[in-house]
Amino acid sequence: MTAAKENENRTTRRRAPSMSPERRREMIIQTAIPLIAECGAAVTTAKIARAAGIGEGTIFRVFADKDELLQACMAEALSPEHAVRELDAIDVSQPLADRLAEAAEALQAHLARMGAIAGAVGHFGGKHPGTVRGAGRSESTTRIRAALVDLLEPDEASLRRPPEQIAALFFGLLFTQPRTDDEPDLTPQELAEVFLHGALSGDAE
Repeated sequence: MTAAKENENRTTRRRAPSMSPERRREMIIQTAIPLIAECGAAVTTAKIARAAGIGEGTIFRVFADKDELLQACMAEALSPEHAVRELDAIDVSQPLADRLAEAAEALQAHLARMGAIAGAVGHFGGKHPGTVRGAGRSESTTRIRAALVDLLEPDEASLRRPPEQIAALFFGLLFTQPRTDDEPDLTPQELAEVFLHGALSGDAE
């Protein structure tokens, strides 16, 4: 056996098992999202391939073209799956303020991710670009609110309104949090405190 053939055999033995098209597609999307957020729609498929450790041609075995990849990344950014998993992982034995602070942190990260990708690749004519794991825009909101309801229900007896309404208000607050050039954003803890206790300080009459 020649040295070249022996090297080829060793390389073949070291090569990882091939992925299914679905798994490879998901891996490419997850690699592409931070690059798109950083570089915008101008990011090249060659750069995405290098970051993923694959050949550029592999991208086009699972995506028809770069536009389809960008659209899939936008749909993934809008998917609620990651946010819902983080909300479901919050320990409901904690005080409500701590639960809401953790929820705010998870959802702020979700919204920031959505905003970064939307700003980078555009809004595809103002339409939701499609579905990832079966979640369109309306269903995404519904699932996130349902996860928030689960966090609120242990304290249902102490709430002024039903958990479903409180969850909707809290989710809306995250979307509409005011931002100014000279004031930093509220931290998740501050946001939860203001939401639960209002704008008045403890010393106010």
